Amino acid sequence: MNSASHNNSSAPRATVLQRITALLPIVGWLPGYQKEWLWHDLIAGLTLAAYAVPVAMAYSTLAGLPPEVGLYCYIFSGIAYALFATSRHLAIGPTAAISVMVAGVVGSMAHGNPAKYAAIAALTAGMVAVMCLLAWLMRLDTFVNFISQSILLGFKAGAALSIAATQLPKLFGVPGGGNNFFERILVILQQLGDANITVLVIGIAALLLLLAGERLFPGRPAALVVVVLSTVVVSLLGLSGQGVAIVGPISAGLPHFAVPHFEPQQVEGLLELAFACFLISYVESIAAARTFAEKHNYSVNPHQELLGLGAANLVAALGQGYPVAGGLSQSAVNEKAGACTPLSLVVASAALTLVLFFLAGLLRNLPNAVLAAIVLVAVTGFVRIADFRQLRQISSLEFNVALVAFISVLLLGILKGVAISAIASLLFLLRLLAKPHVATLGRIPGTIRFSDAVRHSDNELFPGLFLFRVEAPLLYFNVESIANSVLNNIRNETTPVRLAVCDLSTSPYIDAAGARMLDRLEEQLEQQGIQLRVAEAHAEVREILRATGISERLGGVSRHTALADIVEDYERESKLGTSR
Repeated sequence: MNSASHNNSSAPRATVLQRITALLPIVGWLPGYQKEWLWHDLIAGLTLAAYAVPVAMAYSTLAGLPPEVGLYCYIFSGIAYALFATSRHLAIGPTAAISVMVAGVVGSMAHGNPAKYAAIAALTAGMVAVMCLLAWLMRLDTFVNFISQSILLGFKAGAALSIAATQLPKLFGVPGGGNNFFERILVILQQLGDANITVLVIGIAALLLLLAGERLFPGRPAALVVVVLSTVVVSLLGLSGQGVAIVGPISAGLPHFAVPHFEPQQVEGLLELAFACFLISYVESIAAARTFAEKHNYSVNPHQELLGLGAANLVAALGQGYPVAGGLSQSAVNEKAGACTPLSLVVASAALTLVLFFLAGLLRNLPNAVLAAIVLVAVTGFVRIADFRQLRQISSLEFNVALVAFISVLLLGILKGVAISAIASLLFLLRLLAKPHVATLGRIPGTIRFSDAVRHSDNELFPGLFLFRVEAPLLYFNVESIANSVLNNIRNETTPVRLAVCDLSTSPYIDAAGARMLDRLEEQLEQQGIQLRVAEAHAEVREILRATGISERLGGVSRHTALADIVEDYERESKLGTSR
């Protein structure tokens, strides 16, 4: 009795613990934390912090915000994400693409007011957090995956060139200008005669050192070394008085946590920006998380990651930051340095906090040209010509869609490029579904399996029997194409067809229009003396066909009826007919 009551009381506790662990994965992995992991997480966290100092400052200035804001983002979002993370290696912070989008929209809304600018940027992060939470509650993680890797390839390449165009004026010491990539490049070419040689030398030297550091010391914080060297040189030689733009004073310590001040009309004006940031943040984060999960043989939960990103953006908003994401480059630094758990992010946050309290004053003479060089090197990895070539060989359609994303970002900017890329992804998906492949089937020799007879000429065919498989769901916008394809293929058969069998094993869903199409197809074929049957239908498809009454006219749709059985019966009847 006592044992039974004990079991009954422990069951609810186990259920509660499971729910808490599902909501806060740290509750699950922290009690089992192994001592030998601590050293690896400490080194990874310190390495990530060393990487983040220059990169966060560079991205923050790219977003039009003070350099310390980027550090705020890393500190707060890293701790918040660690609580909800299912990825052991994903590092959260500002990214180049999001920074440029923020600068492009917030600048026009702030009207030159720095305080208002910071508040609007923080509000954007808060809106991204709300979108993440809503997507988590509504389980919309699968819908975000409509952005294909092909689209992402074109978008990232276009974003990299657009970002580079915004940084080149800092590298040459010229004012720059223009609204898109091509205009900016044209303006820079016109201003080359006014380039500041000292700034250019510093920028080029930083670029060469950064590229050499990446090649010779991969995974090491080469950017931090370049930042220290350039700051020392500018300070000792007094170059800030010779036209070399510097970062200037950096606020020491942490900001006060507060809800960003905003006006209701600003929310409406930021919806497009916030949605674009949410989309890019989630897609980039999941892509990076899955990359390292596959490498280290563990799994990530895309649904839970929405909650982690939401928490990261929420604290970024409260901490006077701007939208953050899990970037591939910063996560690669974390992984290569040996991170075992998200505790490395907490270590990095602690180290960055110490930097803000004790080292902020030493960075005031950091040249803007060096920050520009850091951004340029960071985005070079996004332009992968070899990937474009490979994609063109695999699929000309996907290559063209990637090209649309690439060109739209260059012409319209990153923000509108995100929208065009999302639309292109959906159109690409609809294009595949609207004209699906209808395979004419033949039996694989020596088996009871069937495959595309056009692709496999040795497949066994049956005179008078036409087998076909629709490799897509049967939906209202593709049924006409499917019906026409089937009828045309039957007309092209050399032997008159007596029986046509539709294999629905690759059609997981059928709507009302799809059911009506099968009904009409049955009538059309019956007029030609051809019987139509259906095989291998999924449970939901069988239910729909039965509910519409079409199942009976198709000779019955049962889970017991396999395509091989229908073919075997046809062969038997054909032999009997021949013997008679």
